[in-house]
Amino acid sequence: MMTSVQTPHVAIQARCVRLHGRANDAASLAPAVEQRTLSRAPNEVLIEVRAAAVNPSDVKAATGLMPYAVFPRTPGRDYAGVVIDGPAGWIGREVFGSSGDLGIRRDGTHATHLAVEADAVVEKPQSISWDEAAGIGVPFVTAMEGLRRAGMPDRDETVLVTGVNGKVGQAAAQIASWRGARVIGVARKREPYEGHASSEVEVIDASATDVATRVRELTDGKGADIVFNTVGDPYFEVANKSLALRGRQILIATIERIVPFNILEFYRGQHTYVGIDTLGLSSIATGAVLRELGPGFASGHLKPFPIRPGAIHPLEDAKAAFLAVAGSSRDRVVLRPM
Repeated sequence: MMTSVQTPHVAIQARCVRLHGRANDAASLAPAVEQRTLSRAPNEVLIEVRAAAVNPSDVKAATGLMPYAVFPRTPGRDYAGVVIDGPAGWIGREVFGSSGDLGIRRDGTHATHLAVEADAVVEKPQSISWDEAAGIGVPFVTAMEGLRRAGMPDRDETVLVTGVNGKVGQAAAQIASWRGARVIGVARKREPYEGHASSEVEVIDASATDVATRVRELTDGKGADIVFNTVGDPYFEVANKSLALRGRQILIATIERIVPFNILEFYRGQHTYVGIDTLGLSSIATGAVLRELGPGFASGHLKPFPIRPGAIHPLEDAKAAFLAVAGSSRDRVVLRPM
């Protein structure tokens, strides 16, 4: 009787950014780069990380704004890299991904290597660089999940995006225009739309124009079928007044938790509110969302964010990367571990 021999999983001495405790603020962060032994579980792949983005949620978790964040841990939710160990057929594949729990509840992507479920990773399009692929994750997943939950817009619908030049705002504008919807943006000052889109995006200057009135003018009085509110309470009332009959408002963030709410307007408008928290998505669920976006990137209707050379940092410069994100940098900030 022959016995099968199980090939042992590869064990790697990975270099990882480590946070040993909560910081009072971003300036007090003290990330260290440490070496840790890493290997995969049977349902996982081991990835050599080529690039990993830094998100606002990474900074918030590090500074105590997410009480469920564990310490010590390696931060980071988004990544792109090469599979170096995994089930048959995986080795050598170029992949990218994101997660709601990586870097928050378990060790994440700001490292030379990452172990993650095989069902969580997505094939990286050849036309997209490592840095660009690493920058797709959280913004595009948030935008896509919001529009999926609200009901994907079609060619007869108008999508209003508040904070349209933010990363989630740009991703929402890209996806909505890819679907054929008309997109109107809102910015807090006079500025054009900065991102890619499959059709023109008209931007309303909220500092000089009554947003709801202008939306009604642009839609012949109908209003927006979907308002993707990336900011929260500053635009909550404006969003409600901009909604069409049976319109949907998507909310992903806020500054103040409590807002005035006119119940009469809500039910007479037959409105729907959709709350999105991608931190509640597992790595596998996040991978499923990214796969839905794949055809858009393959066709060129969706484009990753450009990565400026000055926004790329080595692991040893993680604090500077975190400070840039905490300072509301418009750059997509990326760590290059290798």
